[in-house]
Amino acid sequence: MSDQAESHSQLIPGLSAEVELTVTETETARRLGSGSLEVYATPALVALMEKAAVCALEGHLSFRHTTVGGKIDVRHLAATPVGVKVRAKAELIEIHGNKLTFHIQAWDEVEQIGEASNIRYLIEEDAFMEKVKTKANKV
Repeated sequence: MSDQAESHSQLIPGLSAEVELTVTETETARRLGSGSLEVYATPALVALMEKAAVCALEGHLSFRHTTVGGKIDVRHLAATPVGVKVRAKAELIEIHGNKLTFHIQAWDEVEQIGEASNIRYLIEEDAFMEKVKTKANKV
């Protein structure tokens, strides 16, 4: 079996995962520099959404493979105050070669706060990091 076929063998549309956290000062727009308010920041929401996508693949990739983010199209729908729990659920909806597409939704304890389409690319870790090292050596 080829490396690419091996890395895809356990990937099927419908894989999903949900992650959650309680918003702290660390995740606010003011702290992250994405705004001036003490509310859950869009960059923090993006990170939670991508974490859900990564978690959906846990145990389904060969040990030599991982994914990297390629694109995320996010709608941040509602503000969430510090101290409130937020959760994101990602579902793998399409596999096209090494391109994986996820649909992600996020909620706080009151309402839906976000939705996204996330494209991640399946890569072989060692080859990817070798390219990164080559680039670092050019700087």
